[in-house]
Formats: sequence, C-alpha cells, structure tokens
Amino acid sequence: RITYCHLPFQSKWLYVGTERGNTHIVNIESFILSGYVIMWNKAIELSTKTHPGPVVHLSDSPRDEGKLLIGYENGTVVFWDLKSKRAELRVYYDEAIHSIDWHHEGKQFMCSHSDGSLTLWNLKSPSRPFQTTVPHGKSQREGRKPESCKPILKVEYKTCRNSEPFIIFSGGLSYDKACRRPSLTIMHGKAITVLEMDHPIVEFLTLCETPYPNEFQEPYAVAVLLEKDLIVVDLTQSNFPIFENPYPMDIHESPVTCTAYFADCPPDLILVLYSIGVKHKKQGYSNKEWPISGGAWNLGTQTYPEIIITGHADGSIKFWDASAITLQMLYKLKTSKVFEKQKVGEGKQTCEIVEEDPYAIQMIYWCPESRIFCVSGVSAYVIIYKFSRHEITTEIVSLEVRLQYDIEDIITPEPETSPPFPDLSSQLPSRSLSGSTNTVASEGVTKDSIPCLNVKTRPVRMPPGYQAELVIQLVWVDGEPPQQITSLAVSSAYGIVAFGNCNGLAVVDFIQKTVLLSMGTIDLYRSSDIYQRQPRSPRKNKQFIADNFCMRGLSNFYPDLTKRIRTSYQSLTELNDSPVPQELERCKSPTSDHVNGHCTSPTSQSCSSGKRLSSADVSKINRWGPGRPPFRKAQSAACMEISLPVTTEESRENSYNRSRSSSISSIDKDSKEAITALYFMESFARKNDSTISPCLFVGTSLGMVLIISLNLPSADEQRFTEPVMVLPSGTFLSLKGAVLTFSCMDRTGGLMQPPYEVWRDPNNIDENEKSWRRKLVMNCPSPSQEIGDHQYTIICSEKQAKVFSLPSQTCLYVHNITETSFILQADVVVMCNSACLACFCANGHIMIMSLPSLRPMLDVNYLPLTDMRIARTFCFTNEGQALYLVSPTEIQRLTYSQEMCDNLQDMLGDLFTPIETPEAQNRGFLKGLFGGSGQTFDREELFGEATAGKASRSLAQHIPGPGGIEGMKGAAGGVMGELTRARIALDERGQRLGELEEKTAGMMTSAEAFSKHAHELMLKYKDKKWYQF
Repeated sequence: RITYCHLPFQSKWLYVGTERGNTHIVNIESFILSGYVIMWNKAIELSTKTHPGPVVHLSDSPRDEGKLLIGYENGTVVFWDLKSKRAELRVYYDEAIHSIDWHHEGKQFMCSHSDGSLTLWNLKSPSRPFQTTVPHGKSQREGRKPESCKPILKVEYKTCRNSEPFIIFSGGLSYDKACRRPSLTIMHGKAITVLEMDHPIVEFLTLCETPYPNEFQEPYAVAVLLEKDLIVVDLTQSNFPIFENPYPMDIHESPVTCTAYFADCPPDLILVLYSIGVKHKKQGYSNKEWPISGGAWNLGTQTYPEIIITGHADGSIKFWDASAITLQMLYKLKTSKVFEKQKVGEGKQTCEIVEEDPYAIQMIYWCPESRIFCVSGVSAYVIIYKFSRHEITTEIVSLEVRLQYDIEDIITPEPETSPPFPDLSSQLPSRSLSGSTNTVASEGVTKDSIPCLNVKTRPVRMPPGYQAELVIQLVWVDGEPPQQITSLAVSSAYGIVAFGNCNGLAVVDFIQKTVLLSMGTIDLYRSSDIYQRQPRSPRKNKQFIADNFCMRGLSNFYPDLTKRIRTSYQSLTELNDSPVPQELERCKSPTSDHVNGHCTSPTSQSCSSGKRLSSADVSKINRWGPGRPPFRKAQSAACMEISLPVTTEESRENSYNRSRSSSISSIDKDSKEAITALYFMESFARKNDSTISPCLFVGTSLGMVLIISLNLPSADEQRFTEPVMVLPSGTFLSLKGAVLTFSCMDRTGGLMQPPYEVWRDPNNIDENEKSWRRKLVMNCPSPSQEIGDHQYTIICSEKQAKVFSLPSQTCLYVHNITETSFILQADVVVMCNSACLACFCANGHIMIMSLPSLRPMLDVNYLPLTDMRIARTFCFTNEGQALYLVSPTEIQRLTYSQEMCDNLQDMLGDLFTPIETPEAQNRGFLKGLFGGSGQTFDREELFGEATAGKASRSLAQHIPGPGGIEGMKGAAGGVMGELTRARIALDERGQRLGELEEKTAGMMTSAEAFSKHAHELMLKYKDKKWYQF
C-alpha cells in the first residue's frame, strides 16, 4: 500500500513510499516503474532489529537534488545519497513522525510528532534535535517535559526575506480541549493564531511566491481542503482573513431534498440574482482577489442562460448559474426566517412527524417571467415570495387551512327528502376552511387547528431579493397531523396558488389573502352531482392505502420520518375503526356544515399572523357546477402500444355524457385519493364551450382529471376587492396510474405557455405613485370563426399519455408508455422550436415522444432506479437536458440533444492554464562557490532502464487510463468495441505466437549449432586410433 508520494519540481520521476518501508521511483510520463529501489533494510543501520514502519515523508534536499530525505513512522529519518546508494546520515527520535519540511537553505528540517511537538534538526548535529517545542502544551517547571498534546498531522516551514518564518500546522491542540473543532495553527514569530474550521481538514498547502525550494519562499496564502469546503487564508494580513471563494463549494452543505432546472430563461435573471446575492455576502473577507489562477470554462456555441434551483433540508434555497457546463452560486434564500425558532422540547409538542428537519423543502415552483417563487415544506406549509430590489420591514401574513378527509362526515339524505331546487349555500360539504390557534382542544385530549410551525408575528426586515408575501399552513384536524403536500401550482396572472395532498385540494388567493377552496378529493366529485345523490350508509372503516404514495418522495432522506408517519397512520386507523357515535349522527343535517358536531359557515375563513384578517374580508365560495357525469374508464383493448388516431368507439368511451346521475362506485373507494398534479391554463372548462376561461386542471393518484373553472373579476381594479369564484366544471377525464403532468397546445401544434404577469417591483416608490395596472400575458389561442376544436391538452400519468381535443373532450391519441414499470418524472419540453413529451421510467428508460401524435422518438435504457434520491430530484428542461442528484454531493446533468452532443467538446473546460516557468533567482559567485545554490543531477541516467534495469513485474500492475490508446479501445462500445476487443485479442495472440515462433527459431538455431559442433568434433576424432587420445 502506498503511504506517501513526492514529485520534485520540473521532474518526471515520482518518489513513492510504501507501507513496508520501501521507496520506489515511477516515470509519470510512461508510468513505468524504475528498477531503482531503496529497501528499508538498506536505509537503516544493520544493528537496528525492528522495522522502521511505513514511509511517511519523502523530499529531496534544496541544496542537492541527489540527496533524498526519508521519514519513517517510528521516528527514524534517513538522509539518502541517490548516487552512491547509501545513507549519509540517520536521525532517531522517541516519538512517531507525521510530517517533515525543509528550511530553504537545506541545512535544517522540521518534524511534527504524535505528542504535539515540533522538532528542528540540523544536519551537522543529527544526534539530538536543535530545538523542541510544544506550541499548544502547557508550560511546566524547568527541566520537565512539556505536556503532550494531540498529534500534529502536518507541518510546513516557510521562510521570508524580511520577516520571521511561518510555521503552519494542523492539529496539536491540548487534550483538555476535546470539544474544539478541527484547527489550523499559524505561528509567525512569537504570535500564534488558531483558525477553527467547520469541517475536518483533509489537506493544506502553502502558496508561495516561488516554486524553487532553495529560495526564500515568501508565503502569501494557505489553501485548506476540508471535507465539505475549500478555503484560502490570506497570510499577508495580520488577522488572517479568508478569501471569498468564487466557486460553489457548499452545494451539499445541507442535504439537497429537491431540484428544479430552467433552461432558456429570461437573460437578465442571472445578472439580477447575482447582483442581489452579492449584497448578501458576509463581511470580513480579504480585500484581495482569489489567489488561485488557472483553468477555464468554455461556453461554446450555447447562448441561452440556464438556472438550477436546489432545495435543502435546512429550509434554504439556492439559485445556481448553470449556463453551458458552469455552476456558479447566484443567490441564497432561507425560508426558515419566516418562522419562529423552536425552543427545546417545543418541536415534540407541535411537530411530531418532522422533528429532525422541520424546514426541509419538498417542492419548488418558479415563474421566471413574473419572478413569483413558491415552495412547500415537509411541515405542510406553502410560502409565496415576490421579488423586489428594495429592502422592506413588514409583518408576515399567514393563513391556516383545514384539509380533512373523512367520509363519515357526510350523510346523504334520501332522494324524497331532497328539495327539487336546493339552496346552494346550505349544500356545502362539511369541511371547515379555517382554523385558529384559539380553538385548541383541552390538553391531553386531541390537537385541533394547530399548525406545525409558528410564523413570526413581529415586523421582519426583508433584504432585497425574494420577500415573503404569504405563508399558508395546514393545521391539525381532530388529533391528526396535516399530511405533506404532494402537488403545487401558482398562477401569477390569476394571483392564485393551489396545492393538494392525500386529503384534498386547497386554492388560495394570494392577492386578497383569502382561501377560495378547501375540499376533500371526494367532495370535488360530489360537488357536481348534488341534485341526485343516492342514499349511502357511512363507512365504518378507513384504510390509509395512499401513505406509500405520500411518503415515497422522502423515504431516502427521512427514513425515521417515514416510520413515524406510518406509525401515526396505523394509530389513526385504530382510532377510526370505532363506529360513528349515534349522537353525532343525529346532529348532522343535509343542510348544514358540521365539524366535530359544531355547525360552521363556509365564509368563516380567517388569517392568522401579524396581520389577521376577519371573516368579512373573505370572499364567498361557489363550489358547485353542473351534474357529475358517470365514471367509465377507457377499454385497455383500445389503447394501442403505438400512437395512432383513436377510433370512433374509443372516442365515444372517452367523451363523457353530461348527466346529473351519481357514480357511487368511485365515491365509495376505500383508498385515499391524493392530488398529484395541478396546472393553471386558459382553456375550455366544459364540453362544447365556445370561449376559453381561466381553468385549473387537477390530477389525482387514481388517474382522474378534474377541471375547475375560475371566475375572475373583469376589471383590473376590481381584482383587489371583488371575490374570485371557484367553480368545479363537472368535466372528468381518466388515465391509468397517477397523473404526473399537464400541458396545452394550440390547433397548429404550438406549445401554449400558461398566462403570467410581467414582473414589476412591488416596493418601487416611483411606480407606486403612478396608476397601478397589472400587465398580463395571456398566451391565448388565436381566435377563429371556424367551428371545431381549438386546443389540445396533453396529460401524462404513471402508465400512459393521452391527448384530448378541447372543447369536444375527444381523446385523439393515446400511448401506453409502460406496462411492467411506472413513470417517475414526465414533462413537456421544447427542442428546436418543437414540443415533445419526455419521460423517465423506474426501469431506467428515458423516452421522448412527439406531440401531439405521441409517436416514440427515443427510448434509451439510461439508468436503473437504484436510489430514491434519483427519483426525487430527476427533472427535465427545455433544449433536451435533464439533471438529477447522483450522490449527496454531486449533480449529474445529461442531454438527449444531438446538437449539444456535437458541441460538448467545445463546452468542456480546461483544468489548468499553461504558463511560463518563472526564472530562478540569480545567485552571486561566492554564494554558489560555498554551496548556497542547489546542485542538480541527471535523474534519467540514474533511474532509467539502462542503468537501473527493469522492475519486477509482480511489484506493480499497469492499468491504462481512459486518456490513452488502450483506454479508448477499452471504452469503445457496440459492434466497433467488440471488433476492437477481438482485434486486440488477436494481436495479443499473434504476439504470443510470434514470441513462441522466436523461441522455436532460437531453439532450432541452438540445435543446429550443437549439431554442427558435434559433427565437427566427430570429424576431428574420426580417423584417430584409440591409443592417440
């Protein structure tokens, strides 16, 4: 095993020390091992009977390159003469050695030891150390040895022309300071400075003005490699500040929990985010530029900007410039700042399911055009941010939403008791829209209407950048914690945010700060068939089957959290197994809302935070639409494996007749139906509508798609005062598997972008003085007088993709993507100005399909799903790119674009920039005469094969790298790779045959020579008599 390596300046011969104590020399240009070997038994004295241990140091003398200093672990140091192949002197010390460094004159060297001491040795008197110090040891009485400390793992001894030398080392602290973090100590004269690090030190290197070891080093910085960071310390200033690192070293400072990838975003965003991020930099950095120069990244021919957003377990959000193949940190946002810090023991009372990382980010939604940013966290909250260039101090507005899934709460009356035209205001399902912290149940009974986290109630200073606009929290319901959010969508044009989980759907107006809709998934179906609901007895048992779906996104980073959630599910199931009490059954009425036996009003929504809104500020809610159509799923026989136009019969199966009759089968399902996908779009809410209107597409885990109509105020001024009406349209579509994504295209096949509001600084005083008008970009399809469909809707689920024509709701194309696996991530992306559907399956296949025909264009077996981290972070973007987290510390980017593959070599960066070698210092005649300059020798002559011979083949094995010819041959794939390998095997066989032939020819030549000599000997003695011998 190799224990130490040393490469002298401007040399191609590498010194390699091993665990056995031997030293070998390797040619780094050819990676050929030299026959020159320094054996440990030759280096030590013959009288020494113990093994010196592994080699811990190798370095050549600054005065003479022909002398090699070898340090062994047991405290032995050997000064080896390479030419004469003998030890010139030996040094012995009682303590183990960890590292050695030379003085630039080559007359002294310093050793660091396991007892925390530093010893300085002089070559003229090797019998004892010239100086011994314990930098961090307590001073003892005279004559007593200083107190031992922790080992000094590495020391560097650097000289200066006009000041005292620098002695820099890692470790060596006193044992009574065991709780201290890893440290780097800088000794300059009598001053000792200890720099504590956030992470363990892997290695450090002093940066000097000259690369020549026999000159004054003049150190100016120390580069310290930590386990999770790289810092550089400025040695030219007395307080030793660190340089500001221009490279992203903290991408995994907190574990990445989710990612988002945006290509071809507005070009000014990167400059804006960077300018805001620079203002947030910490103070105390060195005023000098980053000292490490060399290497460069190339943009190639790519011109569009790219941004990667990462969400982390500590609640932080980071924006990265990912243009071409660069990765530059732009801006960091801490979502935890909107919440109060939890006190010790407080988290167990309010947030039992997310004790470790209550602020962990689950989902990210960003609109680059409007700069609206929204996140959802593991503690069942949603935060909406708006971008501003100005600092403000304001109170954070919060809303508390009550989402409940409880079939027993709704008792359907007999048909004859229902009025022919019921009052819609009295037919709302029994779901409370709001919760207040004042409604907490008595201690020890049940928790109700309590959020998991507490929003700050005092005014908060918000620096320029993203500023919190609204915080929405799900609350506990009857002792049941809020379920984690599974889908999220924001519309800046409508001013609405929608999110869903295993219990249901919530729609919030973030302009007026009101809840528009808070409904269980089952109620979304019931809201369309209130006229003819069949009698049904309440269910007595609830089976929480959807918990696997809800938790699969966090099962990797939060295994304990998953276990606790499942435990809470099981306990809740046991509690709900008991029948509904008769008293509660009696108090329920078909014309009133009931929660826990108390009648509530649909307009009782409130805001809780520093700004608390009254119930009068909440708009009225209209949830009801036309009658619910019957549920019928498309026949699997009609779903073709290849994309073909759907037949008339299948089209009839997928277009639902509008009816007021109810479908009891889908309501009575025992599994919870989660909201898995949300999408805002200008579309046709109902069949055969003539005009488009704002719509919200809702996809569920059972493959159902519901369209909710949004009735917005017509005038722009009324948007801030008039209520928004939320109206389920009664339109239902179905697919196999959970719905993953939506998208829309116009009749010409062009991709339609969701409407958005053009960004405007909300805190700009100059703009506020003017009349405020929202500038919206609607992206509506071009009006046409022709009768027919005007829009295509693309819906992709875990199993299949469908294209519907609106407003006729006819299924035009269907494609069963996978039967044996399921899709993890799907998205509609743009490539070369054309839209296509990109899918990533759990079996590792990446598939691309054309739109709207859904014809397969690419199917590659890329990466089998071996880690849930990949499933959670995989995301597609435009221009044929995608990324995922390949490990906790690495982001892997991939492309399925041929154009980018062709330009990839031009985009790759350079690891280093070649520069001219600096000239060595000119030394005077007398200094050179008396040994002041270093002596050189020809290493090629000493270590070459002609002099040293060949090394043993069993000593080391040559493994070709990917950069060589052998590596290129080994990396070749497909038929050419097989042919190459066959050709290589044939060449090797030919070589062996050639060697065998040469050996055979040599044996034949030897046999012929032997026969010739034998014949000559026979002729010589043929005619001689026996007595002539």
